[in-house]
Amino acid sequence: MSLNKENLQHTSESSSSSGKLEGAQSVVIIDYGAGNIKSIQFAFKRLGIDAVLSNDPETIRKADRVIFPGVGEASSALKMLKNSKLDKLIPTLTQPVLGICLGMQLMCKTTEEGNTEGLGIFQVDVKRFSNTVKVPQMGWNTITNLKSDLFKDIPEESYMYLVHSYYAEDCKEAIATTNYNGNYTTAVKHNNFYGVQFHPEKSSIAGAKLLENFLNLES
Repeated sequence: MSLNKENLQHTSESSSSSGKLEGAQSVVIIDYGAGNIKSIQFAFKRLGIDAVLSNDPETIRKADRVIFPGVGEASSALKMLKNSKLDKLIPTLTQPVLGICLGMQLMCKTTEEGNTEGLGIFQVDVKRFSNTVKVPQMGWNTITNLKSDLFKDIPEESYMYLVHSYYAEDCKEAIATTNYNGNYTTAVKHNNFYGVQFHPEKSSIAGAKLLENFLNLES
């Protein structure tokens, strides 16, 4: 099935990838009070993985894969992260880590939302969309300029689901871009850290494939 917009919109969120999972599969979703954690957990369940929800540093550190989710307002989310002392832990992790939506933005240098200082993992700033476009961007949009094995077997201009008012600027660490009043970074990579602005857990076939690819990344 093609990953075009029409197919995605008529495919249930329960869609799963039919590929083979090859990597070690201990997955922890960081639970710090600001993440859409249940839908992400269900997405991994559809891939045959029982992801664990945890804010325990040792549990997170021992996982083969870590998901850093996030929804809501940046400064409030960062405060909750600091209350759990996870702001110090996350940058020290050595296994593959995937930030999703606000999670990705908090991994950047700064965000204009609440004038928030990020974790500084990705050397890029997060800006607010101009009022010349509808804010937030909400719905399906394409991803292009795909790089890294995170997008293995995902075609250029595949559709992903996005809901956001702030965006990471185009940068040298970008591994995918999206156009909404200009190109911006919709996926980013630095060493073992990955971030995606879109919601793979809500992006049907393409999103399931991305999560499968994340599980199969070399550690």
